[in-house]
Amino acid sequence: MPTVDGPAGLADPLTDPLEALRALKEQAGSGPDPEATRRQHAKGKLTAHERIGLLLDKGSFTEVEPLRRHRASGFGLEAKRPHGDGVVTGFGTVEGRTVFVYAADFRVFGGALGEAHAQKIHKLMDMAIAAGAPLVSLNDGAGARIQEGVSALAGYGGIFRRHTKASGVIPQISVMLGPCAGGAAYAPALTDFVFVVRDISQMFITGPDVVRAVTGEDVSMDELGGAQVHGEVSGVAHFVCDAEEDCLAEVRLLLSMLPANNRDLPPAVPRPDLTQERAEALAQLVPRDGNRAYDVGEVIAEIVDDGDYLEVHASWAANLVCALARLDGHVVGIVANQPSVFAGVLDIRASEKGARFVQFCDAFNISLLTLVDVPGFLPGVGQEHEGIIRRGAKLLYAYCNATVPRISVVLRKAYGGAYIVMDSRSIGADVALAWPGNEIAVMGAEAAADVIFRREIAASDDPGATRERKVAQYREELVHPYYAAERGLVDDVIDPRDTRTVLIRCFAMLHSKHADLPRRKHGNPPQ
Repeated sequence: MPTVDGPAGLADPLTDPLEALRALKEQAGSGPDPEATRRQHAKGKLTAHERIGLLLDKGSFTEVEPLRRHRASGFGLEAKRPHGDGVVTGFGTVEGRTVFVYAADFRVFGGALGEAHAQKIHKLMDMAIAAGAPLVSLNDGAGARIQEGVSALAGYGGIFRRHTKASGVIPQISVMLGPCAGGAAYAPALTDFVFVVRDISQMFITGPDVVRAVTGEDVSMDELGGAQVHGEVSGVAHFVCDAEEDCLAEVRLLLSMLPANNRDLPPAVPRPDLTQERAEALAQLVPRDGNRAYDVGEVIAEIVDDGDYLEVHASWAANLVCALARLDGHVVGIVANQPSVFAGVLDIRASEKGARFVQFCDAFNISLLTLVDVPGFLPGVGQEHEGIIRRGAKLLYAYCNATVPRISVVLRKAYGGAYIVMDSRSIGADVALAWPGNEIAVMGAEAAADVIFRREIAASDDPGATRERKVAQYREELVHPYYAAERGLVDDVIDPRDTRTVLIRCFAMLHSKHADLPRRKHGNPPQ
């Protein structure tokens, strides 16, 4: 009987087709050779299939195109045609909900992207968009496959285009699990969230060798684009984890709080009726003295279910906290000034951080809760020259454009333009609340008195005493806790201990909110 050529060592598909299929898929899944797997593990890294196994529910993964091989020739490629072509693609479930995933296999061509590799990803991305389900990429590759030239670059173009098409339609999450350069770093920048792992993840457009050759700077891969750099300095990474296992568990947690697509609501968790419970600690957490710092994270923990919240960009622009949590079982996005870092001022980084988070929540039907304690925008030549006007306006634009339910609570002080930007009633908050002791004003009483009564203070016999009287006068007339409530700028001044109860009732009231924006192709946000 004639035979059919196939991979070496496999059964003849004509005499034993089922055994041949089993052996072929086993070989495709195990990688090019055991030594490649050992090298991957020696670096403290998992294989593509091991990573997918941790991400998805056990036994739920269905692989797509596991037998795909490249058709390139030249530079020895025709002699190396492994099945899968260096990327594992498919779908499965996380807590029973469908998720699409692709994982670069560093054991094959160093995870570099070639034409067939890219086409597998293109197909999976198209499937995710059509199915309306989240997409997770597990990245561990050195960029374009140089031996395939421009075909590899075109493959990245197709990925970029699909990420942009899917933006705001399905959640997109990138997990960086190795050295990722060029297009492998640009693609994640187009997604909603980027995870990195200490001592494993690196992201850069040009690597240390190119930097050294062009600029003369001598820098390591971690110093150029490691997890700490992108988590604390550049802001590229939203979550920084200590190990792959922890990272993938965190991705599962994030997915559990997100809707499948922009037409769904985030998954709710049934809870007993706790709307009457009081958070007694809230009466003591915020100091009355506006100059004293405190951790707004403690306030958030007292308000949300079980004290649990998932903070985004925890180490970057830490003067603003952005987090996902549940309130009475329903997911909310929280934006809060952090008085323990730069007194909670808004600056360029905080504004950009908050703007993107607000836009994400609005795109995926996640209600917004804003906790306000802001002394203003950060003054300084550096901020002005770096564009605080246009870059700070990003947060303002994001809030004004958001149509999801929006509630703001002034915890203590809210001064100047920063008060307006932090989802005040005047820019569209559905419900605006304040705690007693709040100071909502153009500026603090001391600064205001110095401006308004400057001449009177200077001409008095006792400038110090006169200034104290004028400060007290300004505070009594314009900065007292009920001035804004008397003018309808806040809907109510509430007992801090009742905050959770009031928020639950207000968000329940807003559950069916519907708001239409003017018909347009898209807006033109400040850049």
